[in-house]
Parts: sequence; structure tokens; C-alpha cells
Amino acid sequence: MTRIPHWLAQHIAALRVVLVLTLLTGLAYPLAMTAFAQVPGLDGRAEGSRITGADGRPAGSSLIGQSFTDAEGNPLTRYFQSRPSNAGTGYDAAASAAGNQGPESVVDTADKPSLLTLVCGRSKAVGDLEGVDGSRPYCTDDGVGAVLGVFHDGGTSGRVTRVVSLNQPCPARPFLGSYQDVAVECAKDGADYSRAMTVPVRGEAPAHPKVPADAVTASASGLDPHISPAYAELQAPRIARERSMDEAAVRELIARYTTGRALGVLGEPGVNVVELNIALDRTHPVPSPKQGA
Repeated sequence: MTRIPHWLAQHIAALRVVLVLTLLTGLAYPLAMTAFAQVPGLDGRAEGSRITGADGRPAGSSLIGQSFTDAEGNPLTRYFQSRPSNAGTGYDAAASAAGNQGPESVVDTADKPSLLTLVCGRSKAVGDLEGVDGSRPYCTDDGVGAVLGVFHDGGTSGRVTRVVSLNQPCPARPFLGSYQDVAVECAKDGADYSRAMTVPVRGEAPAHPKVPADAVTASASGLDPHISPAYAELQAPRIARERSMDEAAVRELIARYTTGRALGVLGEPGVNVVELNIALDRTHPVPSPKQGA
């Protein structure tokens, strides 16, 4: 009997292993996982937690937020508004991202506003939309960071010789008339203020602003579909007015789409804005404005 050469026997054994592993990992395992995903209670999540709109058509995923704005980015007043998003142009699942700005980002640059100015501007816009005080500490009345560039005759100390409102370019009127008896100037484009001491000014805004923090900051992923119950409550009067609803009915819907802390202790309660707005369209529909109207 002729024996198979040792080198050929090794190759045959290797081919058998490849065949067995291909069948197990490439066929049996995917089929088993697909079958498992069809178990009631798991099938929806396995298919992306898809949700259906009031018109019966697919309306996205309950796990991914959406922007409820018009083509110009203005809020659609008949809908609850989501929190800001840094994912692409907003809630782009293919571009999940954070803003990558921290608490020291308080001075605007020529091509990018600071985190402080973003927060200030958003807070003012939300306040204007909801008819409440949108002021926050360290923000000017016109919605930018209240930050001074202070020059000293000793470099970092000594007598103050010059003061510039860094986030208010000329010809804007500085939010503060004077600082330590020195008149505050508006910032000039292209000027170098690197030698100035950066001094944020708290102002007289309340310590606890009317506009919640999640209304002015984005989530880490930029895709979070939830807002805080406080932000939802802030929007309830506008929704009731726009949809001719009783505020109590709006608050009942908010409560229905509010989830508690995971395991009772992790995280904070949240309101799913996507599901809540779909529920509004089902129960209290409002005709969409005509194009060009």
C-alpha cells in the first residue's frame, strides 16, 4: 500500500480544518444567530429598532435621534426639539462624533466659535423659542461668551492697561463698559491678543438657568435620541399651543415616552424625542406647511 507523502497529508489536514471552520463560522453560526434574533422580544432590536411614522412608513430608529428643523435649520415649532448634534450635519449615523471642545474653550477663533459661545448662542435661541429667560453665566446678552482679554503693564500682573471683549468683534458694543476703570474695546479682526490674560465674566445670570444643559450641549455620539424631562417640560407649552392641545395631555405623552435610570441607578431619566414626535403626529396631527409658503 502506497503511503501518502507527509507534506501532502499535512495539506489535506489543513484543507479539512478550513472546510470545517468555514461551515461552522461562515454558515452554521450566522444562521444560528439569525434564527436567535427572530425570537419575540429580540427581533425588533436585531433589525435596528426600526419605528414606523404616523403615515405608516418607516421613520428611522428609536436608537438614533433626528433633527426637527426646516431646510434652513430653523426649528419646526410643532415638534419637540432634540439636543444639538455634532454627527455630520446633525444625527448622521455614518458620522458619529463629538465636538472635541472642553471647558477651556472660551475664546472664539476666526474659523470656529468656542464651546462657550456655542452654549451661549444655543441658550439664547432656546429661550427665544420657548419664551423664557435664556441667559446663562459667562454669556453676553447677544449670545456669545462673556470673555475679556486683559493686558497688564507687568505682563500677567500689575496695572491694567487695556481690556478687549474677545468674542465681540467690532463694531459690536462690548457687553461691559469698563473693567478696573479701563474702557473695554471691541475685538478687531486679525489683531493679536495672545499676550492678554483671559478673564471670563460671570455676569448676573441665575445660577440655575431656565434652559437645561442638554438643550445647549451635544451628546458624545451625536446620535442620542433622548432629552431630559426638564427640557421636554420646557417645550410643553409651545407644543400645546401649536397643536391646540391641553398642556396636561402633552405632559401625559412626555411621561409615556420617558425612560428611567438603567437598573434603577445608572444614568438619568430621558425622553425619546423621535418616538414622542411620532406619537404627537398620530394623536394630534398638524398639516405640514406648503412648499414656498
